[in-house]
Amino acid sequence: MTTDLSYPIGKFERPAAPRTAEQRAHSIANLAALPANLRGAVRGLTEAQLDTPYRPDGWTVRQLVHHVADSHLNGYTRVKLALTEDNPVIKPYDEKAWAALRDSTLPVELSLGILDGVHARLDALLRALTPEQFARPFLHPASGPQTIDVWVALYDWHSRHHVAHVTGLRQRSGW
Repeated sequence: MTTDLSYPIGKFERPAAPRTAEQRAHSIANLAALPANLRGAVRGLTEAQLDTPYRPDGWTVRQLVHHVADSHLNGYTRVKLALTEDNPVIKPYDEKAWAALRDSTLPVELSLGILDGVHARLDALLRALTPEQFARPFLHPASGPQTIDVWVALYDWHSRHHVAHVTGLRQRSGW
């Protein structure tokens, strides 16, 4: 059986709504663990290894780390907009174009630090939400309506998905 290098943990499956408190708590714990998990996945990699694509025609590990920071900064903002506005339309961004910008060649520690801060704040915010707040909606112009509850499940998956890209590459490469 061949592993799909694009989706090493499988594609995201939208959860049935509403999610249980236990499901939310599990996802929130996974989100809180992302900074340490990603830091552990890249720990000890050389500059050449960081500049290795995690799959053919994929981003380098360095670009991937910066992408996760970009994505989770945007995600955190989307949650706060959904909590403070009525069904806001969020601004999408071209993640491939962002990954090609000069700042995606900087040391990964910069984005790991961003993730430390964003996820500490996100963890505190999410743990304080009521079930009604998890149901707050926002509109993504490309993927349609979403709730904070679904966003939490998506970003739980996104966190594990990208850590698996790095750990899979390390395993395949014998690093």
